[in-house]
Amino acid sequence: MFNLERLRVLDAVAVHGTVAQAAQALHVTPSGLSQHLGKLESETGHRLLEPDGRGVRLTHAGRVLAAHAAGVMAQVSAAETDLADLREEILGPLRIGAVGSAVRTLLPRSLAELARAHPRLVPSVRDGEVIDLMPLLRRGELDLLLVESWANRPAFLPPGLAVRPLVDEEVSAAVAADHPLAERERIGLAELEGTPFACCSPGTEQHEALVQALRSRGVEPDVRYLLDEIPTQLALVAAGLAAALTPEMAQWPAPPEVRFLPLESPLRRRITAVWRTGSQTPPIRACVAALEDHLSA
Repeated sequence: MFNLERLRVLDAVAVHGTVAQAAQALHVTPSGLSQHLGKLESETGHRLLEPDGRGVRLTHAGRVLAAHAAGVMAQVSAAETDLADLREEILGPLRIGAVGSAVRTLLPRSLAELARAHPRLVPSVRDGEVIDLMPLLRRGELDLLLVESWANRPAFLPPGLAVRPLVDEEVSAAVAADHPLAERERIGLAELEGTPFACCSPGTEQHEALVQALRSRGVEPDVRYLLDEIPTQLALVAAGLAAALTPEMAQWPAPPEVRFLPLESPLRRRITAVWRTGSQTPPIRACVAALEDHLSA
């Protein structure tokens, strides 16, 4: 394998034309530069320079290797530039995992702004529930999560994670427009006893929060419809088949036949940005900042 510094020397000779000028450009002495060239000739087994009057010129082998050296040095320069850019420019991949409502309402405008401000950033998005996304974050397969946590049942976050709260919102009961409680300004959750519920799968934050909220009010939940997409839950609510607990951010879009009723004992949900401690890269910082800017606008 060729020594990189010796290839740099050969490239300088090819560019500047003489050993003296190449040495000056590299801030070394001509004798030191000649030593590098002699060692490179030994490495290659070819003469790379030949006399030319009072100076030297590249041999055919020297020109062949110099062309490769120029390509190598261009790649090295590009690598150095990209690494330097990491301190000032936001670039490279950013792998985001988020609950569906955050994908719909928070990410589109934030990612569009990031694309305008940092065209070399390459974001990707995967939606899902905390129970599915958290292992991917911890294994390094995702860089940033937007997770939900319900006030009556906070999400468990394992050690080694950094968090940034983004949204704190009210949760309402979603019922059909012809439901007997639909015209009320507020309802008690226990008043929905006997009403089937649509909810995300067991183990998800929404499901566990619903079960705990109902049981704490003496109601055994009747969760008949396990649907991980909230718009699908609301479609069943609109048809009069179920009720649902729906955070404010997830209430759009909703069918016109759905009514959202605040609860007499308020229930809240929080959306939080989460990443691995020690891995707060410039893309992560930029994305969190863009989300905060979007929410404050």
